[in-house]
Amino acid sequence: QVQLVESGGRLVQAGDSLRLSCAASGRPFSSYAMGWFRQAPGKEREFVAVINYSGGILYYTDSVKGRFTISRDNAQNTVYLQMNSLKPEDTATYFCAADRRGLRTIVVSQNLEYWGQGTQVTVSS
Repeated sequence: QVQLVESGGRLVQAGDSLRLSCAASGRPFSSYAMGWFRQAPGKEREFVAVINYSGGILYYTDSVKGRFTISRDNAQNTVYLQMNSLKPEDTATYFCAADRRGLRTIVVSQNLEYWGQGTQVTVSS
């Protein structure tokens, strides 16, 4: 069993930066690929970014490329999402997810092993 707890979400202005954290406990963190997803009000949850076990392979949805950076610290059992140049359309609840099946599974499926409870990011214009 893995527990994921997101933090760092808050109200910011357009153009600001924010870093989200997802702390994991339970099974060895380095065994899991980690992803970030988001869900805006009235919309389906969507993939944002993913990082493989070692942190050497990253992938992003097009709308955040060049603005968001995913990273992980396996010693701290934490994955991060650095968000720069935030836009009002980035407003959503952000979730982290973990899956041992790897990066590709996180990109193509939301039927993942573990999810956090989410953290709210609101970007005002």
